[in-house]
Amino acid sequence: MATLTKEITQNIQETFGKILSAEKGSYTYWRTRTLYATIVGYAAFYLVRQNFSMCIPGIMDEFGYSKVELGWIATIFSIVYGVGKFVNGYLSDRSDARYFMATGLFLSAIVSFFMGLGSGFFFFAVFWGLNGCFQSMGWPPCARLITHWFSPTELGSKWSLWASSHQIGSVAIFAIGGFLIAQYGWRSAFIVPAFISMGLAFFLFNRLRDTPKQVGLPPVEEYKGDVLHVSHYYDERITIKEVITTVFANKLVWFMAIANMCLYIPRMGIFFWAPTFLKEFKGVTLIIAGLQLVGFEIASLIGGIAAGWISDRFFRGRRGPVGTVFLVGLALSLLIVWKIPPGYAFFDTLFLMIAGFFLNGPQVLNGIATADFASKRAVGVATGVTGAFAYLGSAIAGVGIGHIVEKFGWEGGFMLFILTALIGSFFFSLTWNNRAKILDEQEEIDEIDTPY
Repeated sequence: MATLTKEITQNIQETFGKILSAEKGSYTYWRTRTLYATIVGYAAFYLVRQNFSMCIPGIMDEFGYSKVELGWIATIFSIVYGVGKFVNGYLSDRSDARYFMATGLFLSAIVSFFMGLGSGFFFFAVFWGLNGCFQSMGWPPCARLITHWFSPTELGSKWSLWASSHQIGSVAIFAIGGFLIAQYGWRSAFIVPAFISMGLAFFLFNRLRDTPKQVGLPPVEEYKGDVLHVSHYYDERITIKEVITTVFANKLVWFMAIANMCLYIPRMGIFFWAPTFLKEFKGVTLIIAGLQLVGFEIASLIGGIAAGWISDRFFRGRRGPVGTVFLVGLALSLLIVWKIPPGYAFFDTLFLMIAGFFLNGPQVLNGIATADFASKRAVGVATGVTGAFAYLGSAIAGVGIGHIVEKFGWEGGFMLFILTALIGSFFFSLTWNNRAKILDEQEEIDEIDTPY
């Protein structure tokens, strides 16, 4: 353990040394700039997405809506987001990620602002569904940016570092949202994050560039020495025919799509319902629930980074083994959270954090594995497909969990979470020996070139 800690510390020191000494316009400069900008930018998307879950108890108290009714709003968001992620996945592969992502964030912030001013079930359903459309403009351009600026041999660690944006945004809104709601009411948790995200949309537009070629740099695989030469084929925009052959005819992408649907049921079930569950079932205040979920998200951040690093360091780019084990760990930790009786806030927090660690690892790895299996030219479309399946799971987590909890109690909801985590683990295991095609091709070339 001491050796491993020393190795990680040394890697961090070397990385920061390269960043501090990087010349403006160099690959290190642009990679660093792209990474921190996408982290901040995607975290801003969460400020105007996850605020809804914090506002649910206040909306229920003011308007008297049932869990099923609010579940329908969450489900409408999920359906629109899922379809939008697929459509925008294709559009982002044919667009400039800089414009695409910044526009989506700005429009989502406008919707959040109006959510804080509105009332009525129809109004909330329509506007939050519209937010799902604009929110779906966040992930695909990020996937495009990360796969164009970072090579397959480092994608696990760098993608998982970028994916920390989920937790950064969630921690921010859980902490800020709980305070705002307690002091100024639930509407403030829509309005204040909206203004913050509007400002960050302009920050994104300033910081991002679509590809290395746009700033006069070679493809990242050549820069990192993964391959001697990358064909200009990878710089061209993808065609419909290639979408069919690279994505829709690829069984590995479909395995990841089903795994993503399964893991998103507990993922979005916690996302939508955790504040309400902790308040009703565990008997804590909304402020305490917010702090417990901050712990959950911090542990999620660590789990995502750890999963990506382990898959790069110990499995040479294979994501299946790590995703399989993590989802089994998620099922066990959720079982413990369910069985802890009310009144043990410390143990609730501890095992929520363990669940968060195991949950975010497979979520991060799913995106990485999909990018690996589809190639970077089709990454937007491929992650759009898996994202659409994810939000089918999310739709179940919305109105489905609402129905289940009202009929069977929170026990029924947790049984569904545990079962789907185990099914997701099975589909991850089907990709146990697979990794990025470009790495296998280069390995074959190296074997041919190696004299006997």
